[in-house]
Amino acid sequence: MTLVSAEWQDGPELLLEPAPNHFEPCKVFQDALMEAGFPYTQFDVDDVDAQYERLTKLGVEFSVKPTIMGTVKIAVLNDTCGNNIQLVENLWHIKTMPDN
Repeated sequence: MTLVSAEWQDGPELLLEPAPNHFEPCKVFQDALMEAGFPYTQFDVDDVDAQYERLTKLGVEFSVKPTIMGTVKIAVLNDTCGNNIQLVENLWHIKTMPDN
């Protein structure tokens, strides 16, 4: 099965593998990641806060709200299929260290 945006039919296409439902070792791995709170995968975005607001309005539940961690800002959502998905915004352009 593949997934594309309704607003961008010619944009990126994700292949959704059926493995966790049809291959037990994958399901064990997926369940262990979910239980530990680790993301199954991540997507880079330009603005984590904007995506958080947009997705929250659509009913998406986040286990981690937008949080700065060093040179990135992250948020983690539940994809409703047994996975945590991490959104990542690079903040490398923001000065994080004071001048010496």
